[in-house]
Amino acid sequence: MKHIVSFSGGKDSTAMLLMMAEKGMPIDEIVFCDTGMEFPAMYKHIAKVEAYIKRPITVIKPRKSFEYYLWQHQKVKGKHKGKRGYGWTGHKFRWCTKALKVGPIKIHLAGKKHFMYLGIAYDEYTRLQRKQNQQEHYRFPLVDFKVAEAEALRYCYKKGFDWSGLYEKFRRVSCWCCPLQRIGELKTLYCDFPELWKELKRLDKLSYRQFKSHVSVEELDKRFRGEAKLEAENGLFEVKRGK
Repeated sequence: MKHIVSFSGGKDSTAMLLMMAEKGMPIDEIVFCDTGMEFPAMYKHIAKVEAYIKRPITVIKPRKSFEYYLWQHQKVKGKHKGKRGYGWTGHKFRWCTKALKVGPIKIHLAGKKHFMYLGIAYDEYTRLQRKQNQQEHYRFPLVDFKVAEAEALRYCYKKGFDWSGLYEKFRRVSCWCCPLQRIGELKTLYCDFPELWKELKRLDKLSYRQFKSHVSVEELDKRFRGEAKLEAENGLFEVKRGK
């Protein structure tokens, strides 16, 4: 049985990997599934982790890109048979996880008997109870170590890993284009990552499904632009009044 660490690059999987290495636990391979939609700082983080643990991380890439699945992939069954693209993901339709992460890892490990180590924290009860995580070969070291999410992040910071400040701006640091982000986080993307926001607007034009159930990227862009203008005007007013 091989011991495979599923490494997403986030705080929990990073803490899990570092703790496993410190405790001398068996690790035969570390796999990172690159969706192609990671924050630029994530790739720097992965390189930094590799240097720290002094061993390679296997980068797995899906056979087709995120953009292909978004608007080109042709459905072969179901009520949308023949329609092109899955469109934006949602709470009840998370095709991205299966197509860009779970699927490629399964292909990579096909035929290999293994234990899979997953970075689910001690206080993530809902995730642990999901059907897809009820696999006999799955292992959850952070649960065994009783390490909660907040503690995992503190541990990583203590070891010198800070993701160039991403966790100070976002709750999760996976795909930057995820529609499941909160509005406040999307505004941060708009304000602090203009190039990524520009790309989001381009991708939105390719999807037949609306970005969020109640609002489009174009509507968010208009809203954030208005809020930024108002905040700038109020800030200028406060400066003048202070004088």
